[in-house]
Amino acid sequence: MDRPVSGLRRVRPTIRRALSVALGIVIMAFVAVPSAAAPALPKPKEFVSYLDLECFKTDPYQPPAVGLTLRHLNPVLESLPIEQITLGAREQLCVPVAKNNVIPPPEVLDFIRFVDLACYRVLTPAPGKALVLSHLNPVLQDLPRTEIVLGRAEQFCVPVAKNGVAPPAEVMQLVQHIDLLCYGITPNTPMNRALNLRQLNPVLTDRIPPATVRVTYARQLCVPMQKRGDNIPPEVLEVVRWVDLEKFDTVAPAITPVTLSLRHLNPVLGQLPPERATLTGAVQLGVPVAKNGQTPPG
Repeated sequence: MDRPVSGLRRVRPTIRRALSVALGIVIMAFVAVPSAAAPALPKPKEFVSYLDLECFKTDPYQPPAVGLTLRHLNPVLESLPIEQITLGAREQLCVPVAKNNVIPPPEVLDFIRFVDLACYRVLTPAPGKALVLSHLNPVLQDLPRTEIVLGRAEQFCVPVAKNGVAPPAEVMQLVQHIDLLCYGITPNTPMNRALNLRQLNPVLTDRIPPATVRVTYARQLCVPMQKRGDNIPPEVLEVVRWVDLEKFDTVAPAITPVTLSLRHLNPVLGQLPPERATLTGAVQLGVPVAKNGQTPPG
């Protein structure tokens, strides 16, 4: 009777060691090698304050005649009526840049570098609303506030991807909902400042070198809109509703024309065909502003 018990006792330590090794492998698989965490959505103020877009003139392109219904997202303009527009000819491609080597913080740069907006001609009645604009980007904090009046909407700028390089999924959830309606403004107050601009999007960093441009007259205020049929998640809405860009004319060095393929990112325009766009020269710079002292939270 003692032998079976003795044999079992000799086997149990071996089983215990095997189980211990197996358990260790499982723990290492789930704990010792953690996966990289996806970047969290940036706070509105951090994102908007570093969002500078250099706008390049493109060769002519007429998209299919798409009618869109737009409503204002920013709290200052929510009382303005719904806008009805039809996409006209593409005029510009606006791409993210850094000014004077002031690079956005890493957690913000992950998102900003993929904000590419194709701008199409539109025309709406002038709301005639008076606003006070103040600059948000650190490089332009010394500029005074300006009083402007909104004229007719002139462009509608929508998110696109270039050359098949789509944003990562966690970035896409934000940038695909950035739609800006650009109103002509008066007066056209000049900035009269030289700024060095550096491309941030990976498709253009090696194709358009850093350049110093002279920023001249203010021309437009681009404000965030929501297209009918675009369901924006609440946490994304809290960021995109604060994207207000004042666009200034620029005098920039000539570039070698850059030809790109564009694909629409917003779900409402996802059925539009891919576009070919050749950038022929930089013509404007969009810089972040706040309206009537209401700055983005965060």
